[in-house]
Amino acid sequence: MTAVQKIEEQLASLRIAKRSTLSEEPAYLLDIDISKPAQSESSRFLAVSCSNKSIRVYNRETLNFLREYSSCPGILNGVRFAHACDSVVFSACSDGTVKCWDIRLATQKAVQVFRGYPSNVFISFDINCSDLIICAGTEKVEKDTFLVFWDARGITNCASTTKEPLGVYSESHNDDITKICFHPIEPNLVVSGSTDGLVNVFDINKDNEDDALLSTCNSDSSVSSVGWSGKDYKQVYCMTHDEGFCWWDIAQLDTEEPITLLHVLDVRDADCVGKDSLHYLVGGLYHEKADKLFLIGGTSTGNIHLISCGTDGLSLVGSLCGGHSATVRSFCWSLTDESLLTGGEDAQLLLWKPGAVERSLAKKASMKIASSVQKRVRVHNSSLKSRKK
Repeated sequence: MTAVQKIEEQLASLRIAKRSTLSEEPAYLLDIDISKPAQSESSRFLAVSCSNKSIRVYNRETLNFLREYSSCPGILNGVRFAHACDSVVFSACSDGTVKCWDIRLATQKAVQVFRGYPSNVFISFDINCSDLIICAGTEKVEKDTFLVFWDARGITNCASTTKEPLGVYSESHNDDITKICFHPIEPNLVVSGSTDGLVNVFDINKDNEDDALLSTCNSDSSVSSVGWSGKDYKQVYCMTHDEGFCWWDIAQLDTEEPITLLHVLDVRDADCVGKDSLHYLVGGLYHEKADKLFLIGGTSTGNIHLISCGTDGLSLVGSLCGGHSATVRSFCWSLTDESLLTGGEDAQLLLWKPGAVERSLAKKASMKIASSVQKRVRVHNSSLKSRKK
């Protein structure tokens, strides 16, 4: 059995190990991150970005609720743990800040606030692998859209401070910057995706934005998600708001070889899940051991599809059924124990492990929640249809 076959078999054997209890105020679970453990240890915490404008922190193994942070009236977008300190968690806010909390402290107050410029409304962000730089992307305001950068050093000393930006990139996108993703091992590389259809790769060590822009790939649609893949992470991929998928090899930029590895206009029409249906993509996961890119997609009734990517197309690895009862909006993969966390519009947080048996018999509630944030997060769908005549 090859490494890829072994990994695919493991993914297909994922079963529910834990299910979080539904909170008093149900919310869509829009983003998940797990704390980065010290070597040989397992991560202790997980954090979820919710549609009720809050960040919730849970015990990683038991899914017991630990903390909740909010930034009302601002809307929190995304959640990330620091790489070197597993108790420090970040989120970007529509009030023009990126906030940082320390879950060791009882306070709800952010230990550090990274402030943008007055007109900034942040809808995406990330922190680089060395915890030195934070980057956040803005909504388009009038004609302007920005990537804003801060020096993140000093976040672990818990002194409540406000930091001003190091600078901005303002020329490379001309619409909302929906996703930012730093390179997993090269702290100076970052990829950004936008509703303008562009996926840009920057080297932030360069002196100016023009020199920093290493590549621009066009998805021909509105970008919802971006990520890195391949050996040494020399490939980038994106999903679009109309369920398209693009995959590029930026190592080929200086060669005669084509950089596009795969472009699927609409995965719903790709016929890659057999008799079942595929309604949407949630994101991608690159599996280092197998050197393989997988996509996570699903159905409106909560089934999850694990899809393998190859230059010849997409193929189904397995489906996870009986967990969620509505659209799955977020996931996080843990390479250390081969587990998967998923969050959905049914307000449920699920932990899947290979061959697990769910001990709790908590009844799965069907909770499709009406939420104003749903309109906000998927707003680009309607605008896209009107643009694509």
